[in-house]
Amino acid sequence: MFIQTEETPNPATLKFLPGRTVMVSGTAEFKSEEEAAAGSPLAAALFEVDGVTTVFLAGDFISVSKRDDKEWYLMKPAVLGVIMEHFVAGKPILTDGATEAAEAEVRPEDEEVVSQIKELLDTRVRPAVSMDGGDIVFHGYEDGVVTLTMQGACAGCPSSTATLKMGIENMLRHYIPEVREVRAAGGMADYY
Repeated sequence: MFIQTEETPNPATLKFLPGRTVMVSGTAEFKSEEEAAAGSPLAAALFEVDGVTTVFLAGDFISVSKRDDKEWYLMKPAVLGVIMEHFVAGKPILTDGATEAAEAEVRPEDEEVVSQIKELLDTRVRPAVSMDGGDIVFHGYEDGVVTLTMQGACAGCPSSTATLKMGIENMLRHYIPEVREVRAAGGMADYY
């Protein structure tokens, strides 16, 4: 098995491509050993590597983030070993019963706008952030404000604020006049 690695715009995150399907559908992000232990044998094993802070699983890649005091040249062999051992052993990616969070309810009068937002995110934004080792999750739309979360390499990336505000917000406002603003779930304080 040959696993490729790619750098991401976030220096704390590397993207690992095992050359096979990781997630059949959707994505999963684990930000602690406890979350990983409850949701993914692969993520749990990766958290055993000293310095791992986040594991993000997507269609054909795994993004792993590290603490600032650790160096990739020391961690990378251990992460590659865990991924290889997991796939060679044929272990499951997710624990039975692990599911993604439910989507927020949409008001009937906003259904058309939300549909347009989701289509633009799926066709124009998600492919770009996926190439960078991350994903974007739609949380809601209310009174012209779109709420999103950046995941994987994109969460905490130095350019995530620019991506949200100058990239995604400008694009959504251009195509959907009802959109006034894009905010990160939990507030923009996470991104400044």
